Amino acid sequence: MAVQSHSTNAPTVTSRPSEVSRVYVEGITAGILGAATIAIWFFLLDVSNGRPFYTPNLLGNVLLRRESLESIDAASISFEMVLIYTWVHGLVFCAVGGIAAKLLSLAEQNTNYGFGILLSFVIFEFGFVVAALLFAEPILQALTWPAILVGNLLAAGAMAVYFWRRHPKLVVAP
Repeated sequence: MAVQSHSTNAPTVTSRPSEVSRVYVEGITAGILGAATIAIWFFLLDVSNGRPFYTPNLLGNVLLRRESLESIDAASISFEMVLIYTWVHGLVFCAVGGIAAKLLSLAEQNTNYGFGILLSFVIFEFGFVVAALLFAEPILQALTWPAILVGNLLAAGAMAVYFWRRHPKLVVAP
């Protein structure tokens, strides 16, 4: 918020909205790239298996409607559920992208943060896989865990390439 006054006695308050906006835009863009990458990956897998939109339909029904895997008919795809799940998935990726963009802006100010951010990413990915193995084992059997792991790595790679291009001078120092 910037307040300007023509009086010489009133203080002028300024902030850096362009820097904050840049971080938000980077985070949302990276999140959209990551979500789109993983969505395209699973769409290609679903099409190659002869069941387009199976993955978002399955995940939407299981995670959002709390239906059992057995009750979900693989032949009937609810495009409403596909859209709802895709929207929620995109929002989650935008939030993750926003956090990553903020952390990268901090790492640009202090190079020692870079290694911690990289380590946090590895722990986050490992934690996601372990949590999926522990709590979503039936979903992993339906979708195969290697497909999920490859999809996450592709999405993380797409986001990393985007951030790398936006921050070419960023140095990671232990």
